[in-house]
This record gives sequence, structure tokens and C-alpha cells, in this order.
Amino acid sequence: MKKNSYNTSVLLLVGILLVVAVISENYFFRLDLTKGKIYSLSNATKGILKNLKEPVTVTAYFTKNLPPDLAKVKQNFKDMLIEYNSLSKGKVVYKFENPSKNQKTEAEAMRAGIQPVLFNVRQKDEMKQQKVFMGAKIQKGDNYEVIPFVNPKGSIEYDLSTAIKKLSVKNKPLIGFVEGQGETPIKYFQQVMKELKVLYNVKPLRLNDSIKNLYDYKTLIINAPKDSFNLQQMKIMDDYLHQGGNIYIAMNRVEGNLRRLTGNAVNTGLETWLSKKGLQVVNGFIVDESCGNIGVSQRTGGGFSMTTQIKFPYLPIITHFADHPITKGLEEVVMKFSSPMHYTGDSSYTFTPLAFSSKHAGVEKSPVYFNINKHWGPNDFKDKNLIVAGLLVGKNKGRIIVITNGDFAINGSSRTARRLQPDNVNLMVNSIDWLSDDTGLINLRTKSITSRPIKQLSDSTKLFLKWLNFLLPILLVIIYGLIRMQYRTNQRIKRMEEGYVK
Repeated sequence: MKKNSYNTSVLLLVGILLVVAVISENYFFRLDLTKGKIYSLSNATKGILKNLKEPVTVTAYFTKNLPPDLAKVKQNFKDMLIEYNSLSKGKVVYKFENPSKNQKTEAEAMRAGIQPVLFNVRQKDEMKQQKVFMGAKIQKGDNYEVIPFVNPKGSIEYDLSTAIKKLSVKNKPLIGFVEGQGETPIKYFQQVMKELKVLYNVKPLRLNDSIKNLYDYKTLIINAPKDSFNLQQMKIMDDYLHQGGNIYIAMNRVEGNLRRLTGNAVNTGLETWLSKKGLQVVNGFIVDESCGNIGVSQRTGGGFSMTTQIKFPYLPIITHFADHPITKGLEEVVMKFSSPMHYTGDSSYTFTPLAFSSKHAGVEKSPVYFNINKHWGPNDFKDKNLIVAGLLVGKNKGRIIVITNGDFAINGSSRTARRLQPDNVNLMVNSIDWLSDDTGLINLRTKSITSRPIKQLSDSTKLFLKWLNFLLPILLVIIYGLIRMQYRTNQRIKRMEEGYVK
């Protein structure tokens, strides 16, 4: 009877495993316990996959026998492709190739635009450089997009979904960069343009009577104008908003000159135009305890010069964001020479703050002299949560995003271009996406973790944590010893009692 029961249990277990295997062939699921749900596909991706009309082939080029941390990226990429295949009902087909197996496959990967990357790996107690491929080619018909490198810290879903979306879009929405008032040229936004060109057709335009197709533009971008807007141009913008248009404004209400150590106001007429809508952009510099550094050159006794990095409160580091699709997932944006804003309007517009200074900030009215030797104290940071980015929505559905810094997303000219940290780019692109696109891909760009800055602690808190880490383990061992000693004493007394039976 015991043998029959054992055989029945084994057969039942085998049957359950077979059923699970059959179900798993047709359905794919996984549990995602991460805080940001980075392994769960968004509604935007699901919508893109379900609306695919033609097959999409993903050829993933990954080197075999990757180091453990990179092998995990490969496995995550494969798991996501399995899920894409399932949700698209087989429309997304994938295969993995090892470019290192022969020269033909390696040349094929490089022709597609996937370049090898050198990584330091440990082999037999010594560090060696290993050439690895970690990219993919996404093809639909004769057209294809490339992910040159699958960034371990990036969003795999965003890279895949935007590539598929780009192959699927036939008529891209039109967005326009306004020029004519000294605005930043399009060519200075290298990182931003790389993101925008995935979904949009980007063109420059001038606000004058000769423009005939203004309402074909989903969004107008006005970035860091230096000259004044005239009344006619302001009327064109008002009419555009009245027809349900969208405007993104990144403006410098003040400007700083670090060579002359002076800061002055900037007047373009935009501040007056916005004030009529109830949004006041203050003529002043935000100073923030949470700030970046500047290099100060100092001469030493031997006649040499030495550069020292000092904190410069006029370079706020913004880490406080509203819970909004535009700012969701952002962690740190550097905004040099920003101004505060506040809303004083009526119900004709709805105002939503998007980004704030820290809880220890202040405002210095222009003109300002930058005293780099100044000792900053608590009295200089009496304000908190000063607004540096906000959203105005009118009753006619016209929408305006205003950011009180026009330089935070600019790379510069090709010779002096600088690489921006991801969230500076994400803030601008997310803003334009939210105004121009309704697919929901905005939520994917900042889905991965970009940075986790160390929280600044007071000296007293640091001292407390230091002694807590030192004394707590000792205290726990002592408590455990006392409990165990008491337990043994009770056991010994119990054994000595008359009639004790073990």
C-alpha cells in the first residue's frame, strides 16, 4: 500500500509538471518585486505590440561566456524578448548570435552598427580586457533600427519599444524650434535631438505673418531667447494656444558671467507675456545648499597655481520633483543660474509645479556680484521648495511648460560640446513628449535607475550611526547570552525538581 501511494504521488507530480510546461509554452509571466517595476512591461509597450501589422525581427548580438554582471543583462534582454513575442502573438521574432564565433558574424554585427566594447574581467586572479558585443538589430521589412549597446544601467524596454515604434510610425508629428530672438540653435541639442527624432519631425520656424502651417505643429519649443518678442509674435502664440496648441519654454530670467563674477537680469518680453497668464518669473538667482561645484584657481607660495573645487550655491542641483509623468523617475537635474516662479492667476489656467529647489534655498535679486569666498550659512537659505519648472493648462486645452533655466539641456557646439547627465536630457524630452505624444513612451525613458546620490547627514547623525553600528552587534550578543543563560538555569532547576521525567 505504501508503494502504491508513493507511485501515485510521483505520477501526480509528473503530471503537474507536464501541465505547467504546456501552459508555459503559450503563456509567459514573471513576478516583478522591484520598486520601479523595471521588469514589468508598460501599457505603452503593450499597445505597440498589439497593434503590430507586420513581423519584426530582432537579431541580438551578444558575446558568449560574458562576465556574470553582463550575463545578467543578456538574460534580462532574452526574457524581455520572450515577453514581446508572447504579447505580439508571434509578430516579434528573435534570435541570438555570437559575433565572437567567426569573422563573418562579427563583420555582420559591425556592419549593422554594433561596435564591440572593452570590459575589464578577472581571469585566474588577474585582470584582462575582454572584447564583448552587446547590441541588437531590429528589422521590419527593408528598414531597421539598431541598439548599438545594451546599457546595463539603461531601460531595455525603452530601447526596444522606441525602435519598434520608430519602424511602425509613417507620419511623424511635427514640432518646431522657434528662432529669430537669439534662441539656442537646434544643432546645440545633440542628446535631446537623438531622442526627439525617434518619434518626431523637428523643424525650425519663425513667428511672423509668413508662417502658414503653424497649426500643423504639435508643439513649439522656445529655448533661451536673448532678444525681445514683439506684440505680433505674442499674439501669434496666444492664437496658437487658443486653438489647443502646446508651447515648451525654457527661459533665462537671469544670466551669470563667471569671468566677471556678475549676474544680471534678462528681459525678452516672455516674462511679461507669462505674467498676464498669472505666472510670475522672479528677477533673481536661486541659491541652494544642494549645489554643484566650480573650480577656483589659487596661487601657491612657490608661484604655482592650483585649482580647488568649491561649492557654488548659484548652481542648484534639483532633486525634488512632483509626481507627474514628466518628472516621474527623475532623480537629479543640474540647473545653473535659475530663477523661482509662482502662480498668482485665476481659474482660466490650472498651474501644476513640477520641480523644486531643496528645503534650504534662497533668492538673490539681480544684479548680483558673485563672491566666491563668501561663507554661506543658514541665514542665506531661509526659503524652501522654490518652483523652477511648472505646467500651465488653459480652459481651451492649450498647454505651456515653463522651466526657469534655458541652458540645462544644451550640449553646445561640436567643438565645445559637453556630455550632459541623463536626467538633464530626460526633463526636456519628457516635457516635449508629454505635450506632443499620447503613446505613453514617456514613462519608459526614466524607468531605470540613473543615480542614487548619497544623502547628506548632519555630524550628530553620523556620530549616532557610527556608535550604533559598533555597539548594536555587541548588545545583541549580550542579550542572546543572557537569554540562553536564563534558559539553561530554568532547565537545571526543573531537572532538580522531585518527579521530573525527561
